[in-house]
Amino acid sequence: MDSGIFINWGLDWAWGLPLIVVTVVIHAYGLRLINKEVVITLSGAGRFRNLSTASIFAMGGTALSATVLHGLEGSIWAGAYRLLGALQDNKSAMLYSLSAMTSYGHANLYLEPRWQMMGALEALNGWILFGLTTAFLFTVMQRAWPRT
Repeated sequence: MDSGIFINWGLDWAWGLPLIVVTVVIHAYGLRLINKEVVITLSGAGRFRNLSTASIFAMGGTALSATVLHGLEGSIWAGAYRLLGALQDNKSAMLYSLSAMTSYGHANLYLEPRWQMMGALEALNGWILFGLTTAFLFTVMQRAWPRT
């Protein structure tokens, strides 16, 4: 059995776990900031013609903000790939990162073999981040469209 693979995977985990923690903390903080704006938008529904218009703006703004947040987090992973020499240019690193994070994976890009486990860890991170976003969007929808 090749012991080198375990050393390389150890480096992947050493880089991947802190990246997961950092992006989850950024995501939680970002969702908190987005939530503040949602509360302001929905409480200011009077400046819109009705609550329905405010709800549409709240949901649209939330979706856009969450997308930007995911892009920021993908760029953090892309920066790590570039720093480690796992991918050769910024465009490839960002495309790979977003493909891994979303589990899309159709881009014909591959990490350097010694960093491939890190790509799987980013996919795991994506599941966590998208789970948080889904729960948050559901909460915003419940708040934006109350049962009345």
